[in-house]
Amino acid sequence: MSEVEWIAAGLVLINVALVALRSVWNYPFALVAVSLYAVVFYEAKLYSDMLLQGFFLVLNLYGWAAWLRARADSGVPVGWMTARARLVWGGATLAAWIVWSAAMHRHTDAAAPWIDGAIAMASITAQWLLARRRVESWWLWIFVDLIAVPLFASRGLYATSVVYVVLLGLSIDGLIQWRRAAAAGTAPA
Repeated sequence: MSEVEWIAAGLVLINVALVALRSVWNYPFALVAVSLYAVVFYEAKLYSDMLLQGFFLVLNLYGWAAWLRARADSGVPVGWMTARARLVWGGATLAAWIVWSAAMHRHTDAAAPWIDGAIAMASITAQWLLARRRVESWWLWIFVDLIAVPLFASRGLYATSVVYVVLLGLSIDGLIQWRRAAAAGTAPA
């Protein structure tokens, strides 16, 4: 376990706690954390997660701008996806996972291309939905947390594995908080 991993882990925890509270200030913590985690995952040969950090960097910049525009006195408004949108996003995520993981399996020495790919593709969808302020993003984060914990532990990334256990709790709390906010009528237009 490196100092970089510990710092990144702490920043992620702050980031997700602020996201659950619908605070726009989650984004500066996220930007530094994903930059540090790119190095951590490269060293662990988890290439899908390493590349995912670059995507997170870009999407966090987008999310920060979107949340700043949407911010209200009661926090950032959130809402639900339509049934059709859930179906489309679910199908696209599944297809992306199969294509990405097959490529990682065939063309790299990735340690766990299929599980790592599932984490990466579900995380991309979850982060996009989070930037769009959709409650369903938390269900995906819960799924990611559940499969990330054993993967990261198996690669010796114990601090990161512990972080994902804590993230699981924060994701459950985020789901509860965002469901309440959506039910209270703070859904986006």
